[in-house]
Amino acid sequence: MFSEKLKQTMIQTIQRENLIKDGDKILVALSGGPDSVALLHALKSFQSRFNLKLYAAHLNHKIRGIEAQKDALYSAQLCDSLSVTFFVKAVDVPLYALENKLSLEEAARKIRYEMLFEVKDKISADKIAVAHNLDDQAETILMRMLRGTGIKGLKGMDYIREGFIIRPLMDVKKKDIVQYCSENNLNPRIDKTNLEPDYTRNKIRLKLIPYIESEFSPNLKETLSRMSNIIREDSDYLEKESEKYFKKEAVFISANTVKLDSFEIDSLHISMKKRLVRLCIRYCLKTLEGIESVHIDDVMSIMKSSRNEAVLNLPKGLFVYKKPDGIYFTLSAIEHSINSFEYSLLPGESIIIKEIEMKIESKIMPKEKCILLPTGQFTKAFDLNKIKGDIKIRTRAEGDKMKPMGLGGTKKLKDIFIDMKIPREKRDSIPVICDDEGILWLVGHKISEDYKIDDSTTTVIRLSFKSL
Repeated sequence: MFSEKLKQTMIQTIQRENLIKDGDKILVALSGGPDSVALLHALKSFQSRFNLKLYAAHLNHKIRGIEAQKDALYSAQLCDSLSVTFFVKAVDVPLYALENKLSLEEAARKIRYEMLFEVKDKISADKIAVAHNLDDQAETILMRMLRGTGIKGLKGMDYIREGFIIRPLMDVKKKDIVQYCSENNLNPRIDKTNLEPDYTRNKIRLKLIPYIESEFSPNLKETLSRMSNIIREDSDYLEKESEKYFKKEAVFISANTVKLDSFEIDSLHISMKKRLVRLCIRYCLKTLEGIESVHIDDVMSIMKSSRNEAVLNLPKGLFVYKKPDGIYFTLSAIEHSINSFEYSLLPGESIIIKEIEMKIESKIMPKEKCILLPTGQFTKAFDLNKIKGDIKIRTRAEGDKMKPMGLGGTKKLKDIFIDMKIPREKRDSIPVICDDEGILWLVGHKISEDYKIDDSTTTVIRLSFKSL
């Protein structure tokens, strides 16, 4: 009989995957459809064997009008007949989807799990049992393959997720579930939207799988299930290894900031690097929802970049910073800060500014000689006689102002940076050349009208910046 076959398969899955422990309090997600009805009914028959305490919860999603109400009524009556404590919640999922800009499927799934977690906490359940079966697994794997996925996607759904969401029917075929319900006169509710080829999953179920089974592989679902189990073993090993490395090598700065040493991870295989990136993102966001492969690739790109500093904005307000000492993942913008510096420069001497790894050279010469020499972004000349007091090279300071050449007025450095769209993290690394009264040069960007060479100039100081 199909009833005994289904139960035996479930028992094997439960024991092999260690899904249920003696005395567990289990909340069954009950839709009223064949899968969840068979799951609840079978678990009820195992109640004494595992010393279980069973509960069921149903979400009236209001997607199918009166039919959704009938689903809720059927679920209540079934639980009453099985002496199972029943919980029900009604939510207008179509309205929720519209307000939150989600697909109907996404909204229903989100609300359903929120309801299940709420009931689980209320009754202190040990497990939540959901009714995904072997057919669902095959559909999931094919759908992920069509969208493009890696080894983690190809392993399909796990038998147990987050340590308490269990799938005891994962090795059971849909047809066996339907037969089980028939043999036990359960008369489950049928959601006719599952028979309409409007969604990707329905198209895979109703068109793609039957075609592959008839033309290429009559045992496609079993084959995909075996493949997923093989892949799961390799994937789980890699995940555990990456988690060990993550716990050992990552620097946990705060609840939402973690750092990887860029030198340490350089030697790792790219597969491990990507897993570590995902672990860092999950540490900060507490989820990987909304994070796609393109985002991981973007992180890998800045990690490989020859630049010492870079910043990347990811979904949900996550920042990834590349800095000389490592890669930072954080929900808080990191204000870039270089150790402030100030150097005095005697006309004619050269000095090294170690904080920004640059050298400045100064030369004194007549104006006639200077005008024959080229200038550029990092080489400028000034009227030496207009300079008052000592020449200093320093970081910017609060309230700094200058009179940029050609502007005809004074402007704050802060506004110049904003106008030129210079990133905040780069502003402290731009040297400011000044004397006792004002700013001569915002190096690499602006020179001052007050110190320019004119007809009255006789002697010039020529300044050049070079990287070390």
